[in-house]
Amino acid sequence: MKPIDLGHLSRPGLLQLKALPPLSLYIHLPWCVQKCPYCDFNSHGLETENGQSARLNITQQNNYVQAVLQDLESSLPLIWGRAVHTVFIGGGTPSLFEPAVIEHLISQVRALLPLSPSCEITLEANPGSFETERFKGFAQGGVNRLSIGVQSFNDQHLKKLGRVHNRDQALAAVSEAAQAFKTFNIDLMYALPTQSLNDLKEDLETALSFSPPHFSIYQLTIEPNTFFAKYPPAELPIEDTAYEMLDMISHQTLEGGLERYEVSAFAKQGHACVHNLNYWQFGDYLGLGAGAHSKLSFAHRIVRQVRVRDPLLYMEKSKTQECLALHDEIAHKDLAFEFMLNALRLKNGFSIDTFYERTGLSPMSIDAPIQMGLQKGLLTREGDWITPSIQGFDFLNDLQGLFLVD
Repeated sequence: MKPIDLGHLSRPGLLQLKALPPLSLYIHLPWCVQKCPYCDFNSHGLETENGQSARLNITQQNNYVQAVLQDLESSLPLIWGRAVHTVFIGGGTPSLFEPAVIEHLISQVRALLPLSPSCEITLEANPGSFETERFKGFAQGGVNRLSIGVQSFNDQHLKKLGRVHNRDQALAAVSEAAQAFKTFNIDLMYALPTQSLNDLKEDLETALSFSPPHFSIYQLTIEPNTFFAKYPPAELPIEDTAYEMLDMISHQTLEGGLERYEVSAFAKQGHACVHNLNYWQFGDYLGLGAGAHSKLSFAHRIVRQVRVRDPLLYMEKSKTQECLALHDEIAHKDLAFEFMLNALRLKNGFSIDTFYERTGLSPMSIDAPIQMGLQKGLLTREGDWITPSIQGFDFLNDLQGLFLVD
């Protein structure tokens, strides 16, 4: 791509944002021990030709981090003077990296950007024993929130999901995280092949026995361009059973002292994921690393960016400040829908003032779809506050689709 025209970004345009939203930083570390069959993220397995799992050597880790930091330096003119409120290191499996490398990455980010004093710094981790040994090192290196991709505590289901850890390793990882971090998240999945309601109940009871401050659970969906899309797993629960599972999740998490604040996220008081909240409230984020996405606001326009997906190509392109695969303005007609894709995931919804502040659009531009949502029972309204109803949460795609402009 051609270099970004910084002058164009500051020119007058259709939008007039009163203020810029909060800014987050996302850093993508793309390697995994092996690619899971359901995963559609930009992740790359480390398997060798004979099927054995490999590890990233320290030189590969340092070279990739150096590329990320070069990318950050070249991106600084886009975010001059803006404080960063959260940092999220995702993947892939970031816990494959050495704690010393993660510490160096965080320290260099601090040197280049003004991080807020209470900056939330999250790292995604897997429960393999190799990674679990590193948890305390990550905490000492500046990470203050860990998100563990458990997915299930059932060995049979873990095998069907292609996960490389087992139940014992998952239990050990959550126990270690609870000791090393005040805030940690357990990720689970439901509606798995052959999974019964009782199976899910056991997974939930096991997860909640650790009293996690934060808990996320996602229904297994078959995404395009995944192994499961080509070879669908057998014996997935029927739709009615999946709804029963969701009811069970809502009930048991509430009993466990967790409040549902987003479609798939539950937290104790003061432990909601600030980084994800910024996404859902249509805040800004600079994405660094192979395949990372950005959303950045300027006074008169909002732009999207995507980095090149291939890790080796990304590392090469970062040397010459050419690692962008896409840099586009969000079309004026698409802004309301983009906002609603995020904001309507939140149980508490959004205010009309926030919609105006984050999009620059007139509140009148969404009056018709809001009225339709109210008539269909998908939305509720109290003054200027718009909230998804229970039915709206259950049929979120239908609700969000009301704001889609043909």
